Amino acid sequence: MRTKHEITNIWASLFPNFSGSSTTLQGRVKEMMVHSILMGLVPSGAKVPPSRTLSLALGVSRNTVTIALQVLVDKGFLIAKTRSGLFVNDAMLLGQASLNGAIDSQSALAHSTMDWESKFVTHLGEQRNIEKPVNWQSAKYPFIYGQFDTSLMPLKDWRACSHETLSVTATKAWSQDFIDRDYDSLVNQVQHRLLPARGIIARRDEILITAGAQMACYLLANVLIGTQTRVGIEDPGYPDARNIFGMRSANVQALPIDEQGLKPSRALAKCDYVYMTPSHQCPTTVTMPLARRYELLDMAKKHNIVLFEDDHESELNFSGQPLAALKSLDQEGRVVYLGSLSKTLAHGLRIGYVVAPRELIKELRALRRLIMRHTPTNNAHTAGLFIAQGHHDAFMRRLNVTYHQRRQALEDAFQRYLPDFTVTPSLGGSGSWIKGPSHLNATQLAQTSAAHGVLIEPGDVFFSKSNSGAQPFFRMGYSAIALPMIDDGVAELSRAYKALRST
Repeated sequence: MRTKHEITNIWASLFPNFSGSSTTLQGRVKEMMVHSILMGLVPSGAKVPPSRTLSLALGVSRNTVTIALQVLVDKGFLIAKTRSGLFVNDAMLLGQASLNGAIDSQSALAHSTMDWESKFVTHLGEQRNIEKPVNWQSAKYPFIYGQFDTSLMPLKDWRACSHETLSVTATKAWSQDFIDRDYDSLVNQVQHRLLPARGIIARRDEILITAGAQMACYLLANVLIGTQTRVGIEDPGYPDARNIFGMRSANVQALPIDEQGLKPSRALAKCDYVYMTPSHQCPTTVTMPLARRYELLDMAKKHNIVLFEDDHESELNFSGQPLAALKSLDQEGRVVYLGSLSKTLAHGLRIGYVVAPRELIKELRALRRLIMRHTPTNNAHTAGLFIAQGHHDAFMRRLNVTYHQRRQALEDAFQRYLPDFTVTPSLGGSGSWIKGPSHLNATQLAQTSAAHGVLIEPGDVFFSKSNSGAQPFFRMGYSAIALPMIDDGVAELSRAYKALRST
């Protein structure tokens, strides 16, 4: 049996390096104690040191330790014995496998004789993907696309909606198993608020909630695309969509774009399906004009093509007058619409939706059930409230003003420090597509600039494999970097460019 002094030393040595998942000090203390009990570091029946002793050993307040210990008593991890103190509850380890004599997991993995490579029917790990530094937040100038500035998020409003989600009535509503159904409150907001803002009118059975637009692509690929199905995708274009469709078909076609987005072409006319991003083309951010949209719809009708419209960042429009979605112009039901809250509200939410004819939605819903039944309904409830109470619209207005200022600052900085570089004109979005001089290798620039604290994204991954050599293109997001830092960041990028040229 370990003594109180030994337990104090165990917790004192464990706590400084114990991160856990809690964001509060009290939560870290509780997690550390629970972890040590369940892992057998503190044995069953051991007596717990007094709170005063522990607070001194851990370097936290006595009140923090007292509350943590009381919670562990309430949860049954500790037992309070009259005039004797607190003890680790023997019953908490019942039903858990003993770790005594267990083979070290790393050792077991190192001596595995299984040839897993020979069993793979796919090699998805070899696909070309967008890569983002895990520690991007520690960079001084994080021009990383797809992340956002937490100072802009209306946390008070989101927290209030989350709190309402945890009421007894609300919890009873969302905590049940919905099998393959979607949560009504979110579908209501998509149907009556989000879609009409894009000019789209849809019935409830024409809407499916997904874990982001990327999941929508995966569902569509598995329901509609075979090994020889001709699928067109913009080049440069969204790598994840290209990878998803390439996983199903050996006939994915790279389609050219211009300053108006996807171009009508002979290659497009030969496709069965075409994935496109007309609101803000990925990655160039250009907006497709109305005439081009009608031209592509006419072409799709003539050649019996189905269009997958990813309405990428449609809410982020600096003019305040976004063009209606391609889906709203569709008279034949040949446009499948992909929307997302993740791109603008919070990427970690993973909330998106598909709008399509009911026959297709029925199949997509059946496939989604096999994957995950339905998307998390607690998030759906919170997001539904957030939209219904007007917070989402207010947030979008604020983002548009802020992002417009940041983009203008970025363009001005390039004129000042890197005038030989071209920032592609855009009507909105949260990032810029930039072309350097023809001799530039953007991948090398990204590596050099990272050493200067500037994170940018090389553009080669957005091009098809045949066009994926050294490219002078790169992307710079301005959603996660504060306005005052943009000018200095581009100045530092200029110094990195000069350093690269001198090598």
